[in-house]
Amino acid sequence: MGKIRRYVIFIIGIFINSLGVSLITKADMGTSPISSIPYVLSLNLPFTLGNFTIFFSLFLILLQLLILKNNFKLEHILQIPVSIVFGYFIDICIALFKSVQPEWYVAKILCLLAGCIILGIGVYMEILADVVMLPGEAFVRAIVFQWKTEFGITKVVFDITMTVAAGILSFCFAKRLYGVREGTIVAAVLVGFIARIIGRHLSFLRQVLFGYE
Repeated sequence: MGKIRRYVIFIIGIFINSLGVSLITKADMGTSPISSIPYVLSLNLPFTLGNFTIFFSLFLILLQLLILKNNFKLEHILQIPVSIVFGYFIDICIALFKSVQPEWYVAKILCLLAGCIILGIGVYMEILADVVMLPGEAFVRAIVFQWKTEFGITKVVFDITMTVAAGILSFCFAKRLYGVREGTIVAAVLVGFIARIIGRHLSFLRQVLFGYE
């Protein structure tokens, strides 16, 4: 029963993640670092952000397989269905927010901040569930495991790499920086901070939900 509860919390968490990503995207100030490459591709090619999120997630899973080799376990395969569900959740949420089109800069900032808070809640719920990692975090974990790096530093380097790569792609497609803006930096800084704050104040939830921990 506890395992089922964990997966329910996880699924709710990734849906909340999707809401956050969609709101941040709707702010039209860039998107979160992990979504930046799929977002730039979706602006220039005939697939949705959700579609490209799935493609990019599968690519990250393949890289994990190459990095971990014999240490790539069956549980890592669970990232595949999770990635597919996450991708479709993103497209559903973007459709839900179809009428959200902030025009004033202040409205865009408010939309961005709301998205960051929601995404932070979703990230916290993933951590709370502790069953499967989304491919972005799992890829960072694979690097940490294989080369004994520090998770926090590796995550920052990964986010910067994703953002720079998205910027390069935008120049290749549009000859200008398009899809990567100040919102990408704000999301990179705020989301993890918000998730940690929530975790600190709601630490009792693990005991309430799972009892034995």
